[in-house]
Amino acid sequence: MEELKDKISTCLESGLLRCIISNPHKKDSISKIKIRQVMIGGEVKYQATEYVGTKVIHKNFSESEIASYIFEKISVEFKQCEILTNEWVYHILVSKKGKITVNKKASKADKITAIKSQCTLEHNRKKNYIIEEGSNAPFMQELGVFTSEGKIVHKKYDKYKQINRFLEFIRDVEKELPRDREIRIIDFGCGKSYLTFAMYYYLHDMCDRDVRITGLDLKKDVIETCNRLSERYGYSKLKFKLGDIADYEGNGEDVDMVVTLHACDTATDYALYKAVKWNTKVILSVPCCQHELNRQVKNDVMSPILSYGILKDRFAAIMTDAIRAEMLKVKGYDADILEFIDMEHTPKNLLIRAVKNEKQHGDYEKLKELTGSFHAVPTIMTLFKDA
Repeated sequence: MEELKDKISTCLESGLLRCIISNPHKKDSISKIKIRQVMIGGEVKYQATEYVGTKVIHKNFSESEIASYIFEKISVEFKQCEILTNEWVYHILVSKKGKITVNKKASKADKITAIKSQCTLEHNRKKNYIIEEGSNAPFMQELGVFTSEGKIVHKKYDKYKQINRFLEFIRDVEKELPRDREIRIIDFGCGKSYLTFAMYYYLHDMCDRDVRITGLDLKKDVIETCNRLSERYGYSKLKFKLGDIADYEGNGEDVDMVVTLHACDTATDYALYKAVKWNTKVILSVPCCQHELNRQVKNDVMSPILSYGILKDRFAAIMTDAIRAEMLKVKGYDADILEFIDMEHTPKNLLIRAVKNEKQHGDYEKLKELTGSFHAVPTIMTLFKDA
């Protein structure tokens, strides 16, 4: 097998970009291995992803270790290997009798560029995550995002990215929150509370801020579970309550930030109304299920678009969120509509971010003109009519 070891070393001389090891001898063990470059602690490593049934196992190797790992797998467990380098694509075949066949062809420049670009993006993305893999964040394990060893659960990777993207928004507005007293936050429609726990962890544990968060939801079992977890982690100022957004009164005089994530249809409007009524400094809202205007909008000029159900639905959703953002401007907020997470993960990927600014003045008359032209009466405008 020294011949095989030498051939693998030769293959890697021009720089390993990607490797796929396949066709195992045993069908009940590792079915495939993919190897790629990753950046860990500012150092280039090679990550081997082993697929065992439904499990995915990650192992990291240095440049000096990766050749031995590939040799071990090819010489014992697998019959086939493809190695892509900066110059060549190698196909290695090992027969049952141990005969080694190596074929090579020149690497395509566009393919190399694409893989290198992907690697660079992966490196940057990992470095920019606020809660890094392996962080001591117990709720990430409890909620199934991390394994007990602190590794990202493969099926929860989208949720991991969503949590970190949300924390980027929190980081951006953290300077707007008070430093001379306790920060008070209301999370309307908190659900299973991935993001509520992440928000508390970031502000309390990572930023050392004095923060109190109240999560509100309609599901009793979810509220009970979240309160148990909060108590277990010692999060004394993270509480969850049962209640409806529209009916919730509470003591909103000193609420510094209102968060509403995927509150369905007009529930978002009631949450925004409460926030403005309380003179809340910061509002973060991810609207969901914007059905109200879909039932209302009518416009002869736009009929070629509105006659198609899916286009009408998207148009109504965009119009709804634009009206919400503009109404917040009318009420003295700097408002933006930003991308939350990629469209491949969820179609509900827009976040409204609003920060109180008394110098901001929106144009209410233009809003009335817009809604009137579509025969629409949005709840957000009705709530604010006399406010």
